[in-house]
Amino acid sequence: MKFDTSKKVLVIGRAGMDIYPEPPGTKISEVKNFSSHLGGSAANTCVALSLHGIESDLVTCVSNDAIGEFIFNKLDHYNIGTKHCLKIDKSFQTQLAVVETILENNQSILYRNNACDLKLDNQIIDQINFQEYGAVFYSGTALSSEPSRSSVLLASEKAQKAQIPQIIDLDYRPYNWESDEMKSIVYQKIMNEVDVIIGNDLEFNIADNSENGFLLAHDIINSKPSIVIYKMGEKGSVVITSEESPQNYGIYPVQAIKPTGAGDAFNGGFLSSLIKGKTLDQSVKTGSASAAIVVTRVGCSSAMPTSSEVEEFIKKYEMGSNA
Repeated sequence: MKFDTSKKVLVIGRAGMDIYPEPPGTKISEVKNFSSHLGGSAANTCVALSLHGIESDLVTCVSNDAIGEFIFNKLDHYNIGTKHCLKIDKSFQTQLAVVETILENNQSILYRNNACDLKLDNQIIDQINFQEYGAVFYSGTALSSEPSRSSVLLASEKAQKAQIPQIIDLDYRPYNWESDEMKSIVYQKIMNEVDVIIGNDLEFNIADNSENGFLLAHDIINSKPSIVIYKMGEKGSVVITSEESPQNYGIYPVQAIKPTGAGDAFNGGFLSSLIKGKTLDQSVKTGSASAAIVVTRVGCSSAMPTSSEVEEFIKKYEMGSNA
């Protein structure tokens, strides 16, 4: 698996608006003021890539209204390409998330009725020249319903033909999926077509439709994927490849103020490091350090660290063991 470092990363998934009660520590039920931030897993991952020095283009749909304009302005602020971002009729709504900066009993309330990012269609994918990109990253929520599901699978076909590395964060969210059987079918299909799979233990269980997600993560490496990252929250992660025995990684212990944003930060740190030619070990540590930093700050996109911040963090702190 080789990355063309002269090209951007194509990121497919959702963008939205995150609203945080202010000051940090305030419950939603008691709030008087809010701050607004760019949100959505794919958009957050683009921000993380950008702050690590990797350019990206986002593929998504947003509502043709003031919230859609907010998102475009924020993407531009972070130097994220928007030529594949489509504004659609405002009867379809951009995701809105109200998220507390509280660690215990954290409330994260999502509004995704008639979500416009799931209106991504094949026509948008057909307009993309995949040869312009050095990698394609998918946020798994885009697979949860049509027409977005078919569009992601079409993008995967085109990326394979162009021989571009593909990465997926399984990013399971229960809404929009029509059945457990379909979740398993769709996830296993895409997992057999990409090069890097990132998911937590729950997501692998869901993909297997059982409690044996780790076995699926271990066995699927015999198919196309080169790297599987099996995340276990506070217990760390297991990195599985076809060339070496599974490697266990811990986490960087920090004083977190919220639980959100870690996964997107990991994605950006890990992928940017791989693209830069770092070792798998270095890339996992970069992703883990990025995740550790984000949970100590307000917001998700606005909390993403720069490469220099991550490098200084790794020098200062030691990763714990998950053994």
